[in-house]
Amino acid sequence: MTDLLWDDLTAWLLDPSEGGHLPDVFVAGTTAADWQAVLDLVEQRGWAHEYREGDAVLPLPRAEAVLSRPDDAECPNLRVWPAPEVCAVFRFLSDEQIDFDVDLRELQGQERLDVLSGFLAAIGRRLGRSVPLFPEGGGTEPLLGYDADADRVRVLWTPPEACTPAPGR
Repeated sequence: MTDLLWDDLTAWLLDPSEGGHLPDVFVAGTTAADWQAVLDLVEQRGWAHEYREGDAVLPLPRAEAVLSRPDDAECPNLRVWPAPEVCAVFRFLSDEQIDFDVDLRELQGQERLDVLSGFLAAIGRRLGRSVPLFPEGGGTEPLLGYDADADRVRVLWTPPEACTPAPGR
């Protein structure tokens, strides 16, 4: 169960018709060891996954190996399904940041919001740090995410006053 309720603020916060539908998740200040911790988590949880380098589907490598590829090599990606119809796509751009995106079209409704929340929390707890989700294309203010200090997934974005419903509505 999550602290986020689909019928509350989250329903419009995760509306794919309100701009981009592939929000970005960034965990900054990481190392190859943190990447390896995420890869180990994927395997330990038994989440379905697919690692690709170009068109080739390969066994999941050690983080150190994939992060030490030549600069001109194609960027590999890892697709992880924490639930059958919810996919996160990780890109190995740098050891200094773990980044992935999710598709809002797959995250409609409370059940799938709970999957996302559990996924973000599992990664955050494994890394011992917050896991914020930003609007597609990045941004300076996260929408929601796992808050390591509070040990829960919560809304992190404060809407402008014009977007805040009036009392009693």
